[in-house]
Amino acid sequence: MAARTDIFDLGRLRLSAGEGRRLVLGVGLGEFDFGGETYAVEPRVVDATLDVSRMTGGGYALRLRFEAGLSGPCMRCLEGAAPVVAVDAREVEQPGGSEEMRSPYVRDEELDLSGWARDAYALALPAQVVCTPECAGLCPECGENLNTAGPGHHHESAPDPRWAKLRELRFDT
Repeated sequence: MAARTDIFDLGRLRLSAGEGRRLVLGVGLGEFDFGGETYAVEPRVVDATLDVSRMTGGGYALRLRFEAGLSGPCMRCLEGAAPVVAVDAREVEQPGGSEEMRSPYVRDEELDLSGWARDAYALALPAQVVCTPECAGLCPECGENLNTAGPGHHHESAPDPRWAKLRELRFDT
């Protein structure tokens, strides 16, 4: 397990133009909230690989890679879900460059590693946190877990309310 690093000083690497380094640093991601539910990131501190390359003109090309699991309730069936999400993010910091060449995570050669890792992880998360991709969810009628209910689970369909008046008709014979 690498030592936790929230802010990394890029200047201390003393890289010359064209030179690069690969570092393994510990990054804490915290918790995430989706739809009123809190999801924990496992492990609490992930080992992230940071590639730093010095560009000509004094800038940096950065790449961050790691994997982390997310544990909490499945959004379909409410059982436990623990998907593992892989992150591969890149940033460029070129002083004096256009807006696209400026990283919001680098300020005065200090990299906000935890902020970048958290944002990159959030962008890599699936739209729905589910226990399995084929999760059937809960029955809309009774709330039973359809993953364990079996193929015979069904309910009588409610009569169409548009035909209610016709059911009131009585014929004398």
